[in-house]
Amino acid sequence: MPLHVSDDFGGVVLHTELPGWIERVISVPRFASYLDALSGDRLGAWDLYQWNVVVSEAFYGPLHWLEICLRNAEHDRLRNRFGTDDWWRVAPLDEYEMAKVSAANQKLARKGVRRPPADDVVTELSFGFWVSLLSRKYDRRLWVPALHGAFPYYSGRREPLRDNLQTMVLLRNRIMHHEPIHRRHLEADHAKIYRLLGYVEPQSVGRLRADDRVPEVLTRRPEGTRR
Repeated sequence: MPLHVSDDFGGVVLHTELPGWIERVISVPRFASYLDALSGDRLGAWDLYQWNVVVSEAFYGPLHWLEICLRNAEHDRLRNRFGTDDWWRVAPLDEYEMAKVSAANQKLARKGVRRPPADDVVTELSFGFWVSLLSRKYDRRLWVPALHGAFPYYSGRREPLRDNLQTMVLLRNRIMHHEPIHRRHLEADHAKIYRLLGYVEPQSVGRLRADDRVPEVLTRRPEGTRR
């Protein structure tokens, strides 16, 4: 199929071969994933690359809400449990999680915030940090006394919940680092986001779906690359 690329003067040039600048910009190793998926069809690989950008953009919104929902639900439960907004000062956190808190404070300090309020620190803590608090090592220290209450509509075991959230961290990280996500079962990922949101705040699900572009973008996946 022809490739439409704008020229330096704003016009549109029709190409039947992939311009050399595309691989120079993307890099040969990064483009290889797309070439492999299209059996070496360079124009098809370019279509898939562009679709990967669009579907990644569409996933940003639902993942945003899941991360915000998770961190605020956990934060509320932990500050209630430990009686202070900066609960990490007294909670039994391991070295790994304390290092994340220290890194958050250092980042705020570089921004000129020397004595950050607890909410600022919470904002700087990553999606992965909040999921790590659901690890087995915190089963008795955090999950049983506090964090199970952050998921009032979940009745299963902690391990599957944590594992499902961790897959969302990996998806989020691939998107934020501009990596390919086209080989994932994106329909399943999308359903999982809303299932996890429903464990915390089910009333949010319907409203957030109304603005969700993912289902429509999934229908536009380039031919020959569907799962």
